[in-house]
Amino acid sequence: MRHDTETFRQFLGRLRDEGELIDLHQPIDIRHIATLVDQSDKALFFHNVIGYDVPVVSGIIRSQKRAIMSLGCTAYPEIEMKLRAAIDRPVNPNIVNTSPTQEVVMEGDAVDLYKLPIPMSSIYDGGPMITAGVVIARDPEFGLNAGIYRFIVKEKNLTGIDIVTPNNMRLFAQRAYEAGRPCPISISIGTHPYEIMGSGFRAPLGVDEMAISGGLRGGPVDLAPCRTIDVPYIADAEIVLEAEILPHGWIYPEGRFGEFTRLMGGLHWNPIVRIKSVSMRKDAVYYALHMPWENTWLAAPTRYALIRQALKTAGVQVKDITVTLGGCAFWHAVISIKKQPGEGKNALLAALSVMDLKHVVVVDDDIDVFNPMDVEWAIATRVQGDKDIMIVTGARGKPLDPSLPPTPPGVVPTTAKVGIDATISEGIPKERYERIAYAYADTAKIGDYVSGKADEPGAAAGEEDVAELAEKIAQMIGEAPRYYTDIAEAFSGYNFAVIARALGHLHATERLWQDAKGAMCLRGSRFAAKPPGA
Repeated sequence: MRHDTETFRQFLGRLRDEGELIDLHQPIDIRHIATLVDQSDKALFFHNVIGYDVPVVSGIIRSQKRAIMSLGCTAYPEIEMKLRAAIDRPVNPNIVNTSPTQEVVMEGDAVDLYKLPIPMSSIYDGGPMITAGVVIARDPEFGLNAGIYRFIVKEKNLTGIDIVTPNNMRLFAQRAYEAGRPCPISISIGTHPYEIMGSGFRAPLGVDEMAISGGLRGGPVDLAPCRTIDVPYIADAEIVLEAEILPHGWIYPEGRFGEFTRLMGGLHWNPIVRIKSVSMRKDAVYYALHMPWENTWLAAPTRYALIRQALKTAGVQVKDITVTLGGCAFWHAVISIKKQPGEGKNALLAALSVMDLKHVVVVDDDIDVFNPMDVEWAIATRVQGDKDIMIVTGARGKPLDPSLPPTPPGVVPTTAKVGIDATISEGIPKERYERIAYAYADTAKIGDYVSGKADEPGAAAGEEDVAELAEKIAQMIGEAPRYYTDIAEAFSGYNFAVIARALGHLHATERLWQDAKGAMCLRGSRFAAKPPGA
């Protein structure tokens, strides 16, 4: 199948064919859906949801494997590369006149959100939440913007919209509020992950995220005009809500909700949304995005792409980036760089400017950013806190950060950002950071010895032979300093005890010494090699 033309339904079929989606045909209470998805390592399709005519699917991108599959990739890093190519080569949407989404329409007083199987999620949720709606908004000056926002159902035709975080959607709503007019939005539910990822990327003002989705597809996204507002929707969607954010401001409480933070969020103050129309396919499928992990796997690559771009602009050569799951794929990044003098700090300044990143660690290119122990080791052995930890106060924060103090309704909090330069400081000898490596690692294999391999014992030697061997060793290290292991290997025809005895003899008669790097040298007039100052 060509993934550039794959529909939402075809993606579900591909998951089913690959054993990544389980169909449940028995009657199931909608109150059980969230916990069943949480317990499942597969996506779940609930065909018979008690009290509803519309089935529910959830968990479709809740694993790394399914996220990779969703974008037609074979490995997780390919997602970032594909996103980067889409950002560089966006494909503008294609406008179509209509779509199957218009097969069933409810308008005006007929609008009834309670007919949609919108599940509860967490124990303390304030109500059913629409979690997978791709929102398209239009601003008179900046044009179209797309994003994913959640909507708590308040009445049959009223919801909230969670836009407490500074972003383009909040800006559009704020501008409309200040102008005293509603902000029209379409909400497309049941769209392909191409559209989910494109809309999840925070593009600059004036850039249409649906064009980025088109770049991900390698072909245009079809958009169709709404019936009641001057905004398009995603033509392939299963269900579309046409709505307006009312110009009342951030005055309506909503929540709580289980967030991407893996914590229960608090009460948020948000605008109210009036639903003017609900349209859907005759056999529509409701997609419920399951928090937090289904939010995570396609969110992280958007951070990778933006961090890499910021560092490129700063002139820093990047080796690897990881946005960690412990940081909820939003707040923590570890970046390895091929460092030039001073670039550890430059890399931190650039990375901390990206979106909502809160804590960033920069390491040298010998550190594996995907190995937490390696990163911690770099922090432990390469950081001096008074010089290598950078704290930026009063930076843009994310209101979902539970460590921030409460703010009044509609007020965006600020946060402290922390950068740790865990690269080797200038002026520190590099040999301090030579890692332990074990001799004969290429030839001595434990499996061989478990299977019975035995080594040759090597030649024994009397006192005269030891003295003769000592002379040979003296000649060798008189020409150039050698490590003890090099000497042992050069004379491996002897058993090690003989070599050690010969070196002991040499130390007693010729005054062996070690240079700053630990290599064996000779102190004595018979040989040119002498210690500094001797």
